[in-house]
Amino acid sequence: MKIYTKTGDNGTTSLYGGKRLSKDNIRIEAYGTVDELNSWTGLLADENAFAQDFLRKIQVELFNIGSHLASDESNTYPLPEVAYEMVQDMEEDIDRMNEELEPLKTFILPGGSPSVSHCHIARTVCRRAERRIVTLTSDAKIDEQIVVFLNRYSDYLFILSRYIAYKLAVKEIPWEANIKR
Repeated sequence: MKIYTKTGDNGTTSLYGGKRLSKDNIRIEAYGTVDELNSWTGLLADENAFAQDFLRKIQVELFNIGSHLASDESNTYPLPEVAYEMVQDMEEDIDRMNEELEPLKTFILPGGSPSVSHCHIARTVCRRAERRIVTLTSDAKIDEQIVVFLNRYSDYLFILSRYIAYKLAVKEIPWEANIKR
C-alpha cells in the first residue's frame, strides 16, 4: 500500500467519512493539534519510565479524541469511545504526585532538563489544542467532555513537569519578575 495518495496536493484533506475540507479549517487545526500533543506525549512516555504506562493510556485517548474531531455530523462510521473516566484517573495521579512536591510559592520557568522542558512543551500544545477545540465548538457540536479531558491533561502535565524535576533532582527555575516601581 502506498502512503501517498496525492489527494491532499490541492490543500484539502478528508474527514473520517469522506467529506473534504481545506487543510486550514479549524476542525483540521483542532485534531492536528491533538495529534501533535499525542506525539509529545509519546516522547514523554519514552523519557519517563515511571509514567510510561499512564502516558500510553492517555495517548490512546488522545487518538480516540482525534477520531471524534476528524468526524462531523454526517459521519456514519463507528467511532471509538473516549474513556472520560481518565479525567478522574489524572486527578488522582496529580494528587499523588503533588503530595511529594514542595508547595509552589512562585511561578516557575519551563526548563532545568530536557524532559522537564518537553513536558512544558506538551502542556502548551495541550492548551493550544483546547483553544482550537473551543473555537470549533462555535461552528460544530463537540462533546464537552473533550475540553474537560484536555483541560485536566494540561494540569497533569504541569504537575508531571514538577514531578520529573523532583525525580531527577533538578532545581526548578523560579520566575523573578523584573517590576519597576
